[in-house]
Amino acid sequence: MKSPMTPDALDAVFFALASEPRRRVLDVLKAEPGCNLVRVCEFLPEIGRFAVMKHLGVLERAGLVISQRQGRERRLWFDATPIQLVYERWTTEFSAYWAARLTRLKYSAEGAEVTPIHPTRRTTRHG
Repeated sequence: MKSPMTPDALDAVFFALASEPRRRVLDVLKAEPGCNLVRVCEFLPEIGRFAVMKHLGVLERAGLVISQRQGRERRLWFDATPIQLVYERWTTEFSAYWAARLTRLKYSAEGAEVTPIHPTRRTTRHG
């Protein structure tokens, strides 16, 4: 099955997701849709405002963030469509079913919660 994404669009999504601060920005936008830059910066105190703006630019170019001006503010939303397109490129109905079952088994065996990461919590690669 051919992906509806161009190679450049696919590269932009993977590049955007390769950064831990950008993934944290997406966590914030998922938890608080329509928030503004000031609110995003509150969850990333170790990163300056201009760095957050640069990260948001990368996420917007990848299609993962939608922004809309409202007066002097910019409202921000997470758009999962590019991630869904990547997912659909490499999965089938059959493989998706078993991948989901194995993921739940992994979480259960590790005693982990199956809830998404909260934007204010820092995580490590090993849990």
